[in-house]
Amino acid sequence: MTEIAALDLDTARQALDSQPFSRLVGARLTAFGDGGATLELDVREELHQQHGFLHGGVLSYAADNALTFAGGAALGPHVLTGGFSVQYLRPAVGRTLRARAEVVHAGRRQAVVRCDLFMIGDDGTETLCAVAQGTVLPIPAR
Repeated sequence: MTEIAALDLDTARQALDSQPFSRLVGARLTAFGDGGATLELDVREELHQQHGFLHGGVLSYAADNALTFAGGAALGPHVLTGGFSVQYLRPAVGRTLRARAEVVHAGRRQAVVRCDLFMIGDDGTETLCAVAQGTVLPIPAR
């Protein structure tokens, strides 16, 4: 069994829980595998900016982590974000942030990953508020 085959949602959740910042913002993985990952966090006042919208840094955090977990689903557990860009489409308003990432292309040296960031309203409606794209790189196991 390879390391990639051994990855599952529970293992990915343990990795997320080992990140103090992820625990601070209350992030959770709701899906993982087959070159994809979905990260969610509930919005609370401490995560807002001065106009009452979810802070762009929170959106960037979610994109970064979702991209990297999706890349890890394709490349294995020892990965880091090589870089990413995010485009904010509209103010982020809602009760939950959902970052849904999917590998666009994976090779031996990197994975290119796209992430769509949605706000979930009280009625459950998803509204796309940002998109991100990045590269995920394998690193040696420590």
